[in-house]
Amino acid sequence: MLVTRQNVLRRFWYATLPIHHLDEGPKPFRLLGEDIVVWKDGDGRPAAMRDRCCHRTAKLSCGFYDKGNLACGYHGWAYDRTGRCVSIPQQPDTAIPAGARVPAYHCEERYGYVWVALEEPLLGIPDVPEGFDPKFRRIEQFYERWNCGALRMMENSFDNAHFSFVHKATFGQFDAPNPSKYELWPTDWGFDSESVVPVNNPPAALRITGDASPVTTRHLRNKWFMPFSRVFHATYPTGIQHIIFNCATPIDDHAIQLTQILFRNDTEADCPTQALIDWDRAIITEDRDILEATDADAAIDTRRRAEFHMESDRPGLLMRKQLMALLERHGETEIHG
Repeated sequence: MLVTRQNVLRRFWYATLPIHHLDEGPKPFRLLGEDIVVWKDGDGRPAAMRDRCCHRTAKLSCGFYDKGNLACGYHGWAYDRTGRCVSIPQQPDTAIPAGARVPAYHCEERYGYVWVALEEPLLGIPDVPEGFDPKFRRIEQFYERWNCGALRMMENSFDNAHFSFVHKATFGQFDAPNPSKYELWPTDWGFDSESVVPVNNPPAALRITGDASPVTTRHLRNKWFMPFSRVFHATYPTGIQHIIFNCATPIDDHAIQLTQILFRNDTEADCPTQALIDWDRAIITEDRDILEATDADAAIDTRRRAEFHMESDRPGLLMRKQLMALLERHGETEIHG
């Protein structure tokens, strides 16, 4: 999917950087092909603007904080969170021109990350109740660039058929390739799903699952939030909940930043943080290797006859149908991917 050609995608929230990374100064980020700068104002709130000073086009991400504003590192012109220039050091007694400003974007903090929408958002940041529940601990597992399309990542997240092959070295059952069936419930901005999946439970996973059996089950209650966020909500027979929240933030047409946050209803004594990071890292690396071998510009084709789609394709097909409807509602006449 060529995300930079679908203007309506600018009206959704995307995770960028951990907010604590802004303590030391402004940071650059590329979102939907646009270079932005994320920074923290004097009240500790995150802000986002185009990464170009309106004076001589220097990158504001090379600047510094000045009295709660963001100052350009070239000539010191300072901007507030709305993008308005509030200080020109070379002319302290002269009125600042009204046109001295840079475009500013919608910006909020949630789950420890800075979220940005380039235009007026169509809906809020995805809701993960466990992110506010004291019974769950939050583990910021990683954020990193993947050279694949955002839609490909989202489709893979709901594809039970790849477990036996892509994940055969971790939890997948290579000798049982027939995938578990999904129940799907469309929502206004995505869908909910449910599936029970048998998985291998090797020694490295015993503290993850809390189960000593060589094979266990995941009761999955997963959610897709349009366009590129999802919740993987696995409950093991022991009652342990392993909840992964991903945002496949589109950098450009061929790359994403994948953010992964984990929520668990146990304690550090039950399962150390590093063990959880290492286990999920092994799994996500398997996904990354295969997804980076796919075509980011995969056509959205919802006209194929149903019999050409396997049971495991149903979530991806529903995802594509809903995205197609969104694009058409917002007048996207040239639909790619």
